Amino acid sequence: MTRVVVVGDLMTDALARARFALARASDTPAVVTMHGGGSGANIASWLAVEGATVAFVGRRGADITGRNRDMELMGYGVDARLVMDPERPTGTCVVLVTHKGERTMLSDPGANAALSPEDLPRDLFSAGSHLHLSGYTLVNEGSRTAGMAALDLARRAGMSISIDSASSAPLERAGAEPFLEWTGGAKLLFANADQAKVMTGRDDPAAAAKVLTAWFPQVVIKLGKEGALWYTNSRSEPVRTPAVPVDRIIDGTGAGDAFTAGFLPPWLDGKPAGEALAAGCALASRAITHLGARPRL
Repeated sequence: MTRVVVVGDLMTDALARARFALARASDTPAVVTMHGGGSGANIASWLAVEGATVAFVGRRGADITGRNRDMELMGYGVDARLVMDPERPTGTCVVLVTHKGERTMLSDPGANAALSPEDLPRDLFSAGSHLHLSGYTLVNEGSRTAGMAALDLARRAGMSISIDSASSAPLERAGAEPFLEWTGGAKLLFANADQAKVMTGRDDPAAAAKVLTAWFPQVVIKLGKEGALWYTNSRSEPVRTPAVPVDRIIDGTGAGDAFTAGFLPPWLDGKPAGEALAAGCALASRAITHLGARPRL
């Protein structure tokens, strides 16, 4: 089984679900819960519970929250390689969910912003392993050198590489052209429709995927309730897979991370793209049926 090395962000998600329409400049009743988060850590957790051999490289604060996040990852079966930051707290993301299910996130990267090339365990970068790099590591200026170093180590070791596109707003702030330059050598890109539009200017996800194959041999576009598509420039049309229907969506936080974790194992095993897409959609459907972005233990 291919070992997956995930380099990325570790967060605590403060999930606030409003019970009614937001009363601006006033008070709105809500249900507030705390969960492990961070796109990179989420992907590593889902991979581990699905049976993959996975290591996660990140940075946490020297606080109780960081200790809890560290123990959670080990509980999932992740080989957690977390560096403790003596000054910065563990990252926190406030996820505001309206009564209609719309999500807005306010993120404080905390210790994630100080991830450095020296934090990368060299023993993890070896031939036969796969690197998945969280796009947040690159769009955050403080951790960018670590992300670039991880890509360089993986290329030198002959590892396969995948990368995701973080989130549309920070991706746009960082700039599409720099992001595409930073990610040279990656074999597989994950993006959603909004992120693909930021990088290409194309509204149509399939058209955006075709443009992106100028930089990445394979591109996966996550389409939410419409499923997902995969495209490579050796095909005339993309492969599409519908979403797996669920009775009720509880929380969409981390669904894209679960999709990535579902897609990677069959893709790394050389299975057809349609099979990998279906596995990704199936895991995403599980993620949206409970609170929080991580698997249930």
